[in-house]
Amino acid sequence: MTSNDPPASGAPDDTRELVAELRSAVRTGSVHTAGAEFTRATTLFNSAAETVPHVVVRCVSTADAQAAVRAARGHDVPMSVRGGGHDFWGRGIRAGGLVLDLSGMRTVDVDAEAGHAVVGGGALSSDVVSAAERVGLTAVTGTSGAVGMIGVTLGGGYGPLIGRFGLAADNLLGADVVLADGSLVRADAEHHPDLLWALRGGGGNFGVVTSATIRLHPVPTVVAGTILYPATHTSRLLSDLGAILHGGPDELSVDVGFLPSPAGDPVVYVAPTWSGDIGRGDAESGPVRALARLARPMAAEIGPVARSATLAATDAMFPVGRRGAIRTRTVPDLSEQVGARLRHGAGTFTSGFSAVLAHDFHGAAARRDLGATAFGIRRPHRMIELIALWEGDRRDDARHLDWVDAVHEALAPHSLPGGYVNFLGSEHGGQVAEAYGTNARRLLSIKSELDPDSVFTATPLPERTDASAR
Repeated sequence: MTSNDPPASGAPDDTRELVAELRSAVRTGSVHTAGAEFTRATTLFNSAAETVPHVVVRCVSTADAQAAVRAARGHDVPMSVRGGGHDFWGRGIRAGGLVLDLSGMRTVDVDAEAGHAVVGGGALSSDVVSAAERVGLTAVTGTSGAVGMIGVTLGGGYGPLIGRFGLAADNLLGADVVLADGSLVRADAEHHPDLLWALRGGGGNFGVVTSATIRLHPVPTVVAGTILYPATHTSRLLSDLGAILHGGPDELSVDVGFLPSPAGDPVVYVAPTWSGDIGRGDAESGPVRALARLARPMAAEIGPVARSATLAATDAMFPVGRRGAIRTRTVPDLSEQVGARLRHGAGTFTSGFSAVLAHDFHGAAARRDLGATAFGIRRPHRMIELIALWEGDRRDDARHLDWVDAVHEALAPHSLPGGYVNFLGSEHGGQVAEAYGTNARRLLSIKSELDPDSVFTATPLPERTDASAR
């Protein structure tokens, strides 16, 4: 079926009318109801996210996004925005709805003198980092290059530069946003500052971000690597690691966790990133290589490397197409109790592709005032990422879901309220209710003003209250 064919037989009449309107309003060949382009746009990182929409609009301009939003509203059809397509929950696709596919908007325009980049709504993190590297700069991203830059930024954005430069959201300078009525606004320090505040950690719940301006930094090369230890040393390793990192320099961020070994036994995974002076970071007596002397490592590869290479290495660990699920907790530190729960979870891995990871939050990210952005926590902590990945079909799902839910529940007594919104599902109501802390009231007030009908539901928000809606 080509993009000029009608919707599949059986599509509701209002959807047929929607498709007809879209084809008259956007570029020829941009509207898809089946076929190769439809499949590409609705295929996500997590193959277990099997939701199917009625129609996809491949946007290549802000005008396309505006036309799609207006058409969807006019026909009362739910819509969603697909950027990188990496959300484990599949929220880039709405069942029976309209998908705004922004993958045709992957532009990155770097202004080296100003120290920022203007990033298209469909740009991947790797697109931005690669473009910035060419002029000796880098962007604050998460750990994966294949993740959409806008999506990770709007939700917060834990990453290896967090100690020195803060969250990805802290580096958002402005954005062009298509609102629920199809109008276009600019959100920055001078225009719609409340919207900019909400976009910095409040998720993609306020409109379609068709472009964003992000701050860049002169750190194209870092000292980074991977160190693997036997899990039998877990307690001492985590204790020694905590002692090294407590009060440590902003330039050093360290993710730690557990991975399955080829033999099936879990191993401790330590992933340092040093974003300061390369000579100091790579010195044998320096803070990075000290992490390879906590015990006798099974493997240790550390050295200067381009940031683009570190992102690609993570992408290689987690390829597209497996079935998966994700859960998250926030813990004050890697205490003995937390370490024991993580170690037990790793010892019961149901797949050789799963992982338990703890992401660093310290330094510049923790010093930012809590009310400066919508992001809900600014004290030092570890964000736990519980990843279940497996190969097979839905008949295999239950045991892997049981595993990730069991580890998630085991961590509950040792966790802070809330959790990282990019990884939370709507069924985790208790965590969602606490995710924004004292920022929730203001966030929901902005949501009520800009999108009172909740047209945009990219990540979960707390339930509205009468007070927050005023």
